[in-house]
Amino acid sequence: MSHALDAATASRFAAAALGHVTREYPNKMDHVLAGPEDVRGPRDLHPIFFGSFDWHSCVHGWWTLFTLLRLYPDMPEACSIRGLADELFTPAKVAAETAYLERPGSRGFERPYGWAWLLMLAAELERHDDGRSDVLRPLARAFAGRFTDFLPLADYPVRVGTHYNTAFALRLTLDYAESVGDGSLTALCRDCALRWHAGDRDCQAWEPSQDEFVSPALMEAVLMRRVMAPEAFADWFAAFLPRLDRREPRTLFVPAGVSDRSDGKIAHLDGLNLSRAWCWRQLASAVPSGDPRRAIALEAAEAHLDAALPHVTGDYMGEHWLASFALLALLAEPSA
Repeated sequence: MSHALDAATASRFAAAALGHVTREYPNKMDHVLAGPEDVRGPRDLHPIFFGSFDWHSCVHGWWTLFTLLRLYPDMPEACSIRGLADELFTPAKVAAETAYLERPGSRGFERPYGWAWLLMLAAELERHDDGRSDVLRPLARAFAGRFTDFLPLADYPVRVGTHYNTAFALRLTLDYAESVGDGSLTALCRDCALRWHAGDRDCQAWEPSQDEFVSPALMEAVLMRRVMAPEAFADWFAAFLPRLDRREPRTLFVPAGVSDRSDGKIAHLDGLNLSRAWCWRQLASAVPSGDPRRAIALEAAEAHLDAALPHVTGDYMGEHWLASFALLALLAEPSA
């Protein structure tokens, strides 16, 4: 049976996220010290996104909470989510988060993973009628501007399966750009994707690496599906994974093993399994229903979900972020 989000799972994910978005320590900061005056704590520097071990995990922890609140507005955690959001998502605190970006040492802050997740959060808030999209808008526009400035300078994609992966960042950013009607950013993301990947053929899929949480191969395919017309993507995809009907490259169909979930880097591999499930579900929906590759892709998605979903909660090194990736996978329509 295909995995799907239900009320009990939503409640489990929401409870986990509520447990970490305001947990300030331990904290792995992306912070450049220009002098002794910059020696400050997470909450002082980031009055909204100070928890969840690192800034970007806190951002997508809030994306998880707001997404679940929209889908299950009467869930047991709904009141706590709304109350905490009222406390943290204020104009003054958004202004402080935005001001941090103006520091001389902050040019590369959270590029591109955190940038993209902040925009994904902004896109989610556009679906709510509580006014929080207006409150967050200055920060969202600041990060959209960073992409506008950076992408013309990016001569090459970053294909690693970690925070620096550019295909993942563009895929999320497109959700934001299209949700707010930013045609210029949409076109820029599309042009970059085509410039970087239109000629890619016969993917070898050298993955997984020991600390990957994004599939470099499948994430590229998902991005290209988003920016290409269906017929053009069909041709590109057939050339990119020409032996998919034989389940090759084999590694893309075998869930990664996770030897120690208390090790934050090794725990990334649960995220790799979830990200592959998300990708395989999206790619399956791009293949005609009678094409055997569709069933193969869906089977791969379910195998990766089987491997990862039991471990979304349980250890803080995964629990502070994995629910977001599980949610991406579960909300991807396997039969769309």
